[in-house]
Amino acid sequence: MPLKAYGVLITRAVDTRREGSADTPHYQIHLTDDQGVHYRAAVNVQSQERPSELLYLVDDDFRHPVTAALEGLASGWNGLPSGPSGPNLDFVRGNLFDPAKMRSLPPDVDGPDNDLADLLDHYVRRAVADPDARTYVFGERFGPEPAVRDKVFGFLPGNGVHDIHMNQGNSRRFEDDDGVWQDGGLLIHFPAQSRWVGVFLAFQSQAWHTDDATGHTLDPGHPRPEAGGGPVRVVAALVNPPGPAPESETVTLINASPDPVDLTGWQVADRLGHGCAVPAGPLAAGAALVVPLTDGVQLGNHGGRITLLGADGLKVHGVSYTAEQAAREGWTLVF
Repeated sequence: MPLKAYGVLITRAVDTRREGSADTPHYQIHLTDDQGVHYRAAVNVQSQERPSELLYLVDDDFRHPVTAALEGLASGWNGLPSGPSGPNLDFVRGNLFDPAKMRSLPPDVDGPDNDLADLLDHYVRRAVADPDARTYVFGERFGPEPAVRDKVFGFLPGNGVHDIHMNQGNSRRFEDDDGVWQDGGLLIHFPAQSRWVGVFLAFQSQAWHTDDATGHTLDPGHPRPEAGGGPVRVVAALVNPPGPAPESETVTLINASPDPVDLTGWQVADRLGHGCAVPAGPLAAGAALVVPLTDGVQLGNHGGRITLLGADGLKVHGVSYTAEQAAREGWTLVF
């Protein structure tokens, strides 16, 4: 079953604490919302399963339509129903980042700038020092506990967010937490710089092909996508064609491999999961293919996602774009 109380906490970071010696160490963040309510974000820095080192990716200039979807949400806790239409995070379906770029780090070792706690500290401390910065914590709510003080920072009532990591494709031991559109993460907005920082964490034991309904592992032996991506990729899209609606939108694919790839049964899907067929047959080595979008597949001008699915229905490649990128009518976006 999915997480019981998934959502995003919108707050200001005010303090941090490292737990390097704990059995399940966390990087702890003390946060407050605009109403003065206190929260704690418990960020895992070590897995209970081997390999114990977490995978991480930091994008210090994060650009994705999810940031626009967060506009208008109130300070404090915001529950998010499951689905692709809100600001929910999904590492598999949301095209937030390239999983092949994730790297592992130990939780806490001697020396500067050489472990996951150091990396988190670098960005969260910047948020603590900037009174205008806002921290968006995605995960599962715990509390409030009216009679229990927070075990780390001592405020009352105990209150906060955990599971701030990928929450699907778990091993059998933790598969009860599986779900779609409920991944955890940390986004930090620095308004003075018009900059977002995205911090994404996953366990090495998690799978990257998951069921679209349950989030359970489909292929336990399938690793993260390899560096450089698969043979066929989305490289461009005409999102905002000239003229009035209905527009003739297209997506361009390329076969980067040295061998032909049979695209029979493949599909291109939009942000809501609507799909249309890719022209069947082989795509020659090094060749490009422009796919006209049909069957109700739409690339919105306010930002969106484009996902390429293989004949087995599994994700082959995916990209995203923002409203700013889609604003120029008639221009083809190059990814």
